[in-house]
Amino acid sequence: MSAKKKPEARELSAVVSKPQPAPKLPYRPRQPKRYRPRQPKRYRPRIGLIGCGGITKAHLTAYKAMGYRVVALCDVREEAALERKREFYPKADVYTDHRALLERNDIDVVDVATHPAVRVRQVEDALNAGKHVLSQKPFVLDLEVGKRLIALARRKKVKLAVNQNGRWAPYFSYARELVKAGYLGEITSVDMTLAWDHTWIKGTAFERMHHVLLYDFAIHWFDMVACLFGGRQALGVFASLAKSPDQALKSPMNAHALVSFHEGQATMAFHAHTPFGNTEQLLVTGTKGTYQATGPTCAANDIRLITAKGESRPALKGSWFPDGMAGAMGELLCAIEEKREPENSAANNLRSIALCFAALESSRSGRVEVPGKIFQAGPGCSTEIGAPLPGGSFT
Repeated sequence: MSAKKKPEARELSAVVSKPQPAPKLPYRPRQPKRYRPRQPKRYRPRIGLIGCGGITKAHLTAYKAMGYRVVALCDVREEAALERKREFYPKADVYTDHRALLERNDIDVVDVATHPAVRVRQVEDALNAGKHVLSQKPFVLDLEVGKRLIALARRKKVKLAVNQNGRWAPYFSYARELVKAGYLGEITSVDMTLAWDHTWIKGTAFERMHHVLLYDFAIHWFDMVACLFGGRQALGVFASLAKSPDQALKSPMNAHALVSFHEGQATMAFHAHTPFGNTEQLLVTGTKGTYQATGPTCAANDIRLITAKGESRPALKGSWFPDGMAGAMGELLCAIEEKREPENSAANNLRSIALCFAALESSRSGRVEVPGKIFQAGPGCSTEIGAPLPGGSFT
């Protein structure tokens, strides 16, 4: 009778984990609570929206579902504001000059959803008018400008948050809450791979942005890296860009980025010229557990949590759109009500911007760049034809 072969240590074999109930975590978007014990109404400030482009359909869909009061809509193209009024808030007033909207004393919160080239002045005007502000992402083109706006908000005693709506995509939000609750321990690696078709930008203003991938799109994933690694300082970023053989767009549709931490690493791969198939994979490994999320891009729905106790398969509710928008605004409103800094504060978001700027510079220099040492986004991050960029460059 032959002896049973003992597996060698170097052989990889499937590991069967004992099923475990998934942790119940507060990953869903929050709403303000009743701010006085006996008052039946919730904290419901009046909101003004500056910028009524395509993405604001998602903003207003979320706000309407959450019961938020949008009383004013502003866009330099009056027809854009009127369209949003008809679709979502028929009683809202329409403006073509954001300064006229900001003169209204009854508006407490302003959602600034314009492009970076014009957004800084609008955010600054809103803060000077004493309004709480939710700024579109990416927050700024210059770290020093971001710091100046943060300081202004503090002087005016108002909140300044950034619409990093990806934080409330269910699979991202659940991962954040796992990390905060300590289920994964110290994070050792984060790996993200996305393959999808981003050629919808053909014929839009985004087609004029060379760094539409690493700046406008990937800021969500740089933000998630910053969130998952908490307060740990990134040591360096290396990034590269490449075009697909048959792409018609001028902007490179493939990008990679590697972020190094002390005893930690994050890798990101973006393949935005994938005509067949659509997939995203997120893998977060820590000293106490592993988190996996796979599925369609921006909608990963196959979730696994593996720890020493076994494996959980959370069934998450919701979707990035509109939950991401609801979460970003809801967190700002809760922070106002609770007199604290929002989790998506501009100061918090500067760490994500610093990672992004380092990646942009690395893709140009071919070197590892240190986050926080690169102060400006540089050329290729504007949708405006001929718009001046930091350093005197032009798109």
